[in-house]
Amino acid sequence: MLRKRTTLLVVVVVVALAIVAAGAGVYAAVASGGDTRTVVERQTTIASASAPTNSLSVHQIYERTYKGVVEITGSETTSTNTPFGAQKQKETVEGSGFVYDASDHVVTNYHVVKGTSSIKVAFADGSTRTATVVADDPSSDLAVLKVDAPASELHPLALGDSSKAQVGDGVVAIGSPFGLPGTVTSGIVSALDRTMSSDNSYSISGAIQTDAPINHGNSGGPLLNMSSQVIGVNSQIESEGGGSDGVGFAISSDTVSSVVKQLLTSGKVRHAYLGVSVESSAINVVRVGSVKKGSPAADAGLKAGDMIEAFDGQKILSPEDIIAAVNAKHPGDTVTITYTRNGATKTAHVTLGSRSS
Repeated sequence: MLRKRTTLLVVVVVVALAIVAAGAGVYAAVASGGDTRTVVERQTTIASASAPTNSLSVHQIYERTYKGVVEITGSETTSTNTPFGAQKQKETVEGSGFVYDASDHVVTNYHVVKGTSSIKVAFADGSTRTATVVADDPSSDLAVLKVDAPASELHPLALGDSSKAQVGDGVVAIGSPFGLPGTVTSGIVSALDRTMSSDNSYSISGAIQTDAPINHGNSGGPLLNMSSQVIGVNSQIESEGGGSDGVGFAISSDTVSSVVKQLLTSGKVRHAYLGVSVESSAINVVRVGSVKKGSPAADAGLKAGDMIEAFDGQKILSPEDIIAAVNAKHPGDTVTITYTRNGATKTAHVTLGSRSS
């Protein structure tokens, strides 16, 4: 059964009088934004929970990294229809981020800075600096900011290898939940290879699930392994009431590394595009639900009802498998898809396209 996932972990504080018709009352003066996305459930094989040989305490991780974690605020003007006409309100949106390099770059979630102006970055020493969005990628919910700060305030955090994370490994989250900067929580990697939906409804594969408590305002902050390396960017929570229920999700550091490098190099990210919707029709059976007209899949002859068995030799057992396989490719790559139609096995050679933002 599919459940709903709250994706906006941004604290929104109303700073001008207005009538708010929706989203209010979740946390008194704090609104969650009411946006939800679908959680894709997947059975995960539990791996060894052995800790790194250089495992640190939570306090040691905090001492090594807190100077590189920042609080991000921005202004957003919204309009609400009321019986007295349209009422405009000015809101302050708050999230988290971390220093990516010594060249003034800060990484955060796209949804933290989407539609905001007057962006400010607050460092651990209390100083606040102006920031601008260098580039963003809605499809992966990531954005890069450039902050006007002296070198003495920049403390880049090291990116770890999220592919080495194992279920049961300890993790630490640092951020600004509910506008409380420098808040530290800890837990474990609860599951791997989860699939999240981005702000523009594309799938983000390879996400890390954690029980480390994260709340509204933690968005964009780092999820750290026990060696104080960033293995994820906290992005979503699954919750019925809007609060942390111990089920959080982070964009993997491997995705962050790939996306941020492209954003800094060319200002945009090109994602591979197949052009099909897929669904599970039985255990370990993936069926094509629909094929987009004019898409690479359509050009290769795939049709609704086809059962996908393999993608470039990799066996496909779930919709998440095909999503992850496509996301791992680049536009222009030619792949081989093995499928069955009316009991006959067929092969299609597909040249992947580039999806729109």
